[in-house]
Amino acid sequence: MLNKTLLLSTSFIVATALSLPAVAQVNGDEIIVTATKRTTTLQETPVAVTVTSADVIEKAQILDIQDLQSVVPSLRVTQLQTSQNTNFVIRGFGNGANNAGIEPSVGVFIDGVYRSRSAAQIGDLPKLERVEVLKGPQSTLFGKNASAGVISVVTAAPSFESEGYIEAGIGNYDQRLVRGYATGALSDDLAVSIGAGINRRDGYFENIVDNGTTDQNDRDRFNVRAQALYTPSDTVSLRLIADYSSIDENCCGVTNIQNQGAAAAIQALGGQFASDTDPFSYVTAFNRDSENEVDDYGISLTADVDLGFATLTSISSYRNNASNFDQDADFNTLDLLASVNQDQEIDTITQEIRLTSNGGEAFDWMVGGYLFHEDISQVGGLEYGQDLQTYINVLLQSATGLPGLLTTLEGLYGQDPGTFLGNGTRTREAFTQDNLAYSAFATVDYNITDRLTASVGANYTKDEKDITSNVFNGDVFSATDLVNDPTVFGVPLPAVFFGQFFTANTGLAPTPANIGFIESVAPGTSAAIQGGVDALIAGIQSTQFQPQFIDFPNSVESGRTRDDEITYSVKLAYEVNDNINVYGSYGTGFKASSWNLSRDSRPFASDQAALASAGLTQANQTFGTRFAGPEDARVIEFGLKARFENGAINVAVFDQEIEGFQSNIFQGTGFVLANAGSQSTQGVEVDATYTFADVLDLSFGGTFLDAVYDEFTNGLGPNGPTDLSGEDVSGVPEVSISAAATYNHQFANGMSGFLRGDYQYESAAQIVDNIDTATTSAGTTFDVEREVSTVNLAGGLDFNNGVSLNLYARNVFNDEYLLSVFPGVAQAGIINGYPNQPRTYGGTLRYNF
Repeated sequence: MLNKTLLLSTSFIVATALSLPAVAQVNGDEIIVTATKRTTTLQETPVAVTVTSADVIEKAQILDIQDLQSVVPSLRVTQLQTSQNTNFVIRGFGNGANNAGIEPSVGVFIDGVYRSRSAAQIGDLPKLERVEVLKGPQSTLFGKNASAGVISVVTAAPSFESEGYIEAGIGNYDQRLVRGYATGALSDDLAVSIGAGINRRDGYFENIVDNGTTDQNDRDRFNVRAQALYTPSDTVSLRLIADYSSIDENCCGVTNIQNQGAAAAIQALGGQFASDTDPFSYVTAFNRDSENEVDDYGISLTADVDLGFATLTSISSYRNNASNFDQDADFNTLDLLASVNQDQEIDTITQEIRLTSNGGEAFDWMVGGYLFHEDISQVGGLEYGQDLQTYINVLLQSATGLPGLLTTLEGLYGQDPGTFLGNGTRTREAFTQDNLAYSAFATVDYNITDRLTASVGANYTKDEKDITSNVFNGDVFSATDLVNDPTVFGVPLPAVFFGQFFTANTGLAPTPANIGFIESVAPGTSAAIQGGVDALIAGIQSTQFQPQFIDFPNSVESGRTRDDEITYSVKLAYEVNDNINVYGSYGTGFKASSWNLSRDSRPFASDQAALASAGLTQANQTFGTRFAGPEDARVIEFGLKARFENGAINVAVFDQEIEGFQSNIFQGTGFVLANAGSQSTQGVEVDATYTFADVLDLSFGGTFLDAVYDEFTNGLGPNGPTDLSGEDVSGVPEVSISAAATYNHQFANGMSGFLRGDYQYESAAQIVDNIDTATTSAGTTFDVEREVSTVNLAGGLDFNNGVSLNLYARNVFNDEYLLSVFPGVAQAGIINGYPNQPRTYGGTLRYNF
């Protein structure tokens, strides 16, 4: 039904746009787009792209890239477990958060330089010019880094005219913001600029633990960025950029939406957690502050040389990102998991070189190459708290009726009390990843007539990854084979329990003669006892949640992937008249294999026999995935771009599919990384603007999607592994809308002002595949969905003396929704979630010079 509705609505919109009369003069400046690696106007670019200008960014008070989704309906940006854990989704496609081995499907580029991990993408950039969001696979130009889309951030180059600003702001939650920027010429051919900013705010999550811990979800960020522009001649330009940013925050607050199952054991031990009857009370439970520290810096050099027939461009960059994360991750007042921690350092070198024709001929072309080299070094781990062993004992007693079972097992296996899950038990996981990738790309535009252009693009990418692991697991309990290892009685545990249960039920010793006698008078007794023993063992095994790890590379597993792919695109663009362009395109995309750089990395089941033969398997060996194979994307798209007097409308209709989508889902004790067979999305995107009487600017953006798993036989549903084929893709709303109105006023004395309001809407959608409903402690059952209806307001005055005052309020009516949800960490029956940010408001005072 949705597909028919989309088709009919699109046909109506296209027909209406094509019937618009041509006008000789179009009001307003042309919007420039460079993310396609050519400088073109938005109307001329045969790609679905949304451009957010510096004026909109300033007026809407978009303080970092997370706020960008309020003006781009196809884009979702979420921050989850840590300050550096930011995920980008375009048209329902995107991943990469929470694991450095999983590259984003949405590529983020800042001034042409690829930012490979989210921690390097969220800095507050001074003097933005615009942000371009390209939708759909862009691999023909960006290689392996853009199977779902591209976010291209463009900042202002240094100016030869002296100018700048200083700005200070305050807001609720004790928001304090200071920013400054200055640029000017040092000589006739050298201009420089420098910008810096501090962004601090208290947290909006109250911690119920009364030990002096501070509120969660604060802001503490610093950035500085310096540039130099050298133009020794009219044909040569060199732009050098150096930047540094830091984050030191207490993040991220977690709420509860279901307190069942293990909640009873936690409460029996005196533990507390956030109430599930009001997930938006912004109350959380941490026994200590979280550590979130990120230091990110880099340098890049962009060189442009006009050769007459073409322009040679080179972009060289080096980036370093170092982060530290440490958290009390059980999210209750008991000391179950004292620490979940990770130290990570990522070094990235990129080099792009391309030659682009200067146009004006029948054939316009571009050829280029791209080199990417990245080293990842990561050390993380767990530390068990002093209450974990007692908690597991209570869980086991609840399941079996046997008190102190874990302590009993320690005795049976000759271990001292507290050995299995004692306070301070640790795991340590060290990983390295060396990634070398290179691409060669080319595009050709054939101008068949003055109005009809055919384009072909291709990219060959080779990606090589080499991984090493070095894992120590001090969990003695999870390393104990309860089925095969003998106890102090010299027999395996099932035999011990069988004997004890047999004697308890018959009053006889479990000798073969007695067992035979009981079977003769009460057939099936032994089978019933054995069934009870098997159920007991299975219940105990369910609490062995940290199985031992097989390090790799080893004699069976190489610890490497070698991927290569040719992606291509074909487009046909037709200029109906001076103000209306239409296009059709078919394109493919590619993302290389992603590795699970965590304790949840498990050998493939297909390697089980070889690992056993090599003597590498561990007690209680589990299997899963080490990596997810490549993603292959394709999209068919038809678009219309029309400009008319006082306005414009852009429409894109598409059918997009990703084969082997890399799904990464938390299932309570770890993440499952797997390839979905096929995920497809059909949809329509509409962007429209209109200026009324030169004072009222209206904009509308709408995305209408039908996203399904065409094939996902190894999915993870609410009841465990399941076939999700034919199901809707979680987290993807059918309707996303962004609308805004800005009123501009010019006062008689030369002052100017504006009032702006924008509205963001997303229809209800299940948040994650493995959680569909929740039941509160009050007995209320509800669907676990996200639905967004958010209003933002802003206003400002520009005085004659260079001073401007801006006021803003985001999420004015305190719209409440969950960013994500996940099963409680080793707490079956508990469901946690990350709520959205509540209402924030404030003001800034700027002096422009």
